Amino acid sequence: MPITMPRPLKCRKVVSEPRAYYFKPRAVPLCQLQETVLHLDEFQALEYAELKGLDQAAAAAKMKISRQTFGSILASARRKVADAVVNGKALKIEGGPAELRRPPCKGEHK
Repeated sequence: MPITMPRPLKCRKVVSEPRAYYFKPRAVPLCQLQETVLHLDEFQALEYAELKGLDQAAAAAKMKISRQTFGSILASARRKVADAVVNGKALKIEGGPAELRRPPCKGEHK
């Protein structure tokens, strides 16, 4: 039987940077918590679908991925956030197959 290799993940376009990268339940020491890792592409999918109200086709186009891939990423993100909230886990936002692209500053300097 031939050995098959999975397709390599394509880099997803992410333009939103999280304001905070770590969330944890209050009054629980960090050393007692399990972590759930939310990748940057999952973070971006949640923002597009839940906060901006984009449909899957429009959000997928912004991330330069297929609608089906966007749906899978969104389902994974929802599952991870629910797991963290329901089971009292810390939520860490980091990495994944994503490229963080900051939008142009339009001449504004900070």
